Amino acid sequence: MNCLQSIPRSGGYHVRGHRGFSQRNPKFNLVSMGASVRRRIAMRASSTFASSEEKSSSEEEVDKSDTYSHDMTQAMGAVLTYRHELGMNYDFIRPDLIVGSCLQTPEDVDELRKIGVKTIFCLQQNPDLEYFGVDIVAIQDYAKQFEDIAHYRAEIRDFDGFDLRMRLPAVVSKLFKAVKRNGGVAYIHCTAGLGRAPAVALAYMFWVLGYKLSDAHELLLSQRSCFPKIDAIKSATADMLTGVPTDDVTLSWNDEDNITVEISGLDIGWGQRIPLKYDGEKGFWNLRRTLPAGRYEYKYIVDEEWTCNKDEPLTIPNGDGHVNNYVQVYGSGQSRENVEVRDRLSSPGMDAELTAEERKKILEFLEACPE
Repeated sequence: MNCLQSIPRSGGYHVRGHRGFSQRNPKFNLVSMGASVRRRIAMRASSTFASSEEKSSSEEEVDKSDTYSHDMTQAMGAVLTYRHELGMNYDFIRPDLIVGSCLQTPEDVDELRKIGVKTIFCLQQNPDLEYFGVDIVAIQDYAKQFEDIAHYRAEIRDFDGFDLRMRLPAVVSKLFKAVKRNGGVAYIHCTAGLGRAPAVALAYMFWVLGYKLSDAHELLLSQRSCFPKIDAIKSATADMLTGVPTDDVTLSWNDEDNITVEISGLDIGWGQRIPLKYDGEKGFWNLRRTLPAGRYEYKYIVDEEWTCNKDEPLTIPNGDGHVNNYVQVYGSGQSRENVEVRDRLSSPGMDAELTAEERKKILEFLEACPE
């Protein structure tokens, strides 16, 4: 049995702002922090005689955090804030499972060892590390000095729900095997610990630890304010059980007077755009794209104006009043049974549950994924 998506190192992209189209969550503040993190913050606050060079460096970190938080809020559809300059922050979700922000220095390894962490599981890509100037090699080399902790990487592109979906089975498989090998506490982190890391922790609890999705989600949010992409987890669950069938989808915009027509969303996320081609004979713009089974939301950008196509299915308005177009893809050649499984697991809300046979099949799938 092959895993859905291998986990090679690959380049990411830094998402620039777009109009938010998803329901917002209450604003996130970094309230729960490790004791040493709080000590570092207090020391910084009490230091009033920093050199001009240190102040310049600090101001640069603040600016980067502001930019990152803005892009994260726009891409994730929730008001999320990350302050890199305050150091590593984290929360215990279970006694053996922590979700947090990225390690910034080798000394952060020492802090994690003190609280029983045996597995450090990093989801960042190289561009994420470079953006904040994190020396991942120094952190890895320092961790290698100790026999009681191990550092792993399993990269997922930031702010990209589709990449999360496609990589999630392979990533959770790697986490599952690492935890079995090392025991103790697992520390899962991305950059801010608000999107990718919570999603991986949630999928791990759902697929491996036997939680209902609703129970795992409730536990996660009770311990850490975050925004995991639930739809990506549901789709990845269905992918492992039914395969990843694809189908061709054609989207169109009927107005020959426009200069440019693009689409954002779909499988590329809200941070990128796909141009539509203009058909001069028929007088409309169209895009033909092959998509894996799933439900995709998207929006047209017509001459730089974000809008919906009223001739294509529309979502109901969310809490902010935003509406998107959407398309449901089932995949060609799917059996009725597989369609029913995907529909059940992809239903709105947190009611997705696995049968005993499905849970067994998923565990076998995770075991069979190559390292």
